[in-house]
Amino acid sequence: MKRNPETLNLAMDYAAAMEACAAYVAVKNPAVRDPETAYRLLRPIMTAATSGDAQEAFFVLLLDTKNKVIGSPVECLRGLLDTCPVHPREVMREAVRQSAASVILAHNHPSGDPTPSKEDCDITRRLVEAAKILGIRIVDHVICGRPSDMTPGFVSLREKNLVAFE
Repeated sequence: MKRNPETLNLAMDYAAAMEACAAYVAVKNPAVRDPETAYRLLRPIMTAATSGDAQEAFFVLLLDTKNKVIGSPVECLRGLLDTCPVHPREVMREAVRQSAASVILAHNHPSGDPTPSKEDCDITRRLVEAAKILGIRIVDHVICGRPSDMTPGFVSLREKNLVAFE
């Protein structure tokens, strides 16, 4: 099997991003109180994990009772160019293991357009219901795209009132 230098560089970038995020969280233990903070924490990791948005990936930020980040963001699922099969069991696994009080869901749109789809809203509702059963609160679902003149690069389903989180 030939070693592809581009793949090796991407893997090293991903590892570096994960280490940097883990170090930041360990030192700062930041509180996430708005979707922009979640976006800034997650975006570099999503980009590195998906080879520059070549495919959709679903992440979870685990939070304690004061909305401070627990550990590094967790990649729950990885999909194809424009879909990612999301199941509550996979999304909540680390939240249960780490005893998270709440979570912020996030995924990327490889197209760069963070506009939520009907499926994004439907799966978020399903995850909110599943999380309630587990006693875990879903704070928000942030869809990450790319910044432009028209958008900051993300959409918060909570801010847009597209899903009832309570």
